[in-house]
Amino acid sequence: MNSLLILQKRIFLTTTSSSSSSPSLIKNVARSFSASATALQKQLTVRDALNSAIDEEMERDGRVFILGEEVAQYDGAYKISRGLWKKYGDKRVIDTPITEMGFAGIAVGAAMAGLRPICEFMTFNFSMQAIDQVINSAAKTLYMSAGEVNVPIVFRGPNGAASGVGAQHSQCFGAWYSHCPGLKVVSPYSAEDAKGLLKASIRDPDPVVFLENELLYGLPFDVSEDVLSKDFVVPIGKAKIEKPGSHVTLVSHSKGVQLCLEAAKELSGSGIDCEVINLRSLRPLDIETVVNSLAKTHHIVCVEQGWPMCGISAEISAQISESNAFFLLDAPVMRVTGADLPMAYAKSLEAASLPQPQDITRTVKTMLNVK
Repeated sequence: MNSLLILQKRIFLTTTSSSSSSPSLIKNVARSFSASATALQKQLTVRDALNSAIDEEMERDGRVFILGEEVAQYDGAYKISRGLWKKYGDKRVIDTPITEMGFAGIAVGAAMAGLRPICEFMTFNFSMQAIDQVINSAAKTLYMSAGEVNVPIVFRGPNGAASGVGAQHSQCFGAWYSHCPGLKVVSPYSAEDAKGLLKASIRDPDPVVFLENELLYGLPFDVSEDVLSKDFVVPIGKAKIEKPGSHVTLVSHSKGVQLCLEAAKELSGSGIDCEVINLRSLRPLDIETVVNSLAKTHHIVCVEQGWPMCGISAEISAQISESNAFFLLDAPVMRVTGADLPMAYAKSLEAASLPQPQDITRTVKTMLNVK
């Protein structure tokens, strides 16, 4: 122990003396000693929020384990499981072969037997290989067993378009899995969402599909002391108002929330006050928060990176149209979605295929008849 402390002190003195030339070195050294070094910070990246959520839940409950491709010795393809294999060992952090159907089936069976697996897909596009296990084995078992068999499992990993990964790696599965009864579907935006919702998902008695976004992993967010607490949990099924406003409601999830906030900032220069709602959960969908906002603004634009056909935005529009909320509208519901085509590989075409802040601002101005 004394030799370790001496080594730490030497490294610290060396790095601080050269901090002006390599400021990132100190941060990396601090991380190497603990998987949860971010607990000392007031800022938290989405990556570290997910890492600390898994760490805390594995520490809290011995039934929790994680499995997937490269989650153990490599610390995860996106370093979400960084440090966990060294801390918990081979029995609770398990590297799998490249066979999603196989390890998803193992995870579902383990959940049926009373464990609480976290099944990581390197990308949710690969979950298509295991969709039979997710839907027919996990989602339907509670119903088909007459409530006798719970399946407490979390399927998690990056979802939707990243950057330059082509058509077969760029789908958003929010609408796909939200279509299926028996699943809860979560789509976090911020570090607060990521940590609190993942902890809630791991504790949930039923299967949860947890859709992250690769492009948000390294994004830092300001967080309160409450978020850093091991007791912090965000309830599944409750949306969050990220920015209050009075003229138009912007509704989105995951990276789409970031786009809405950027558009809201730009629109404020034109005197348009946007309310931005972060759905957080897609199933159950917090339509009550959406309708309460609509009662104030009387205008709503739904934003998502997924395709328009049968999407989350289409569901929100339908629920408003089929209820008394319809009479709150001063203009039709409008949608800003991904283009209705497979994702292009070329950078310029990829950008044109995804919603951009200027697409949102243009839609809002059209709705409000503002030039």
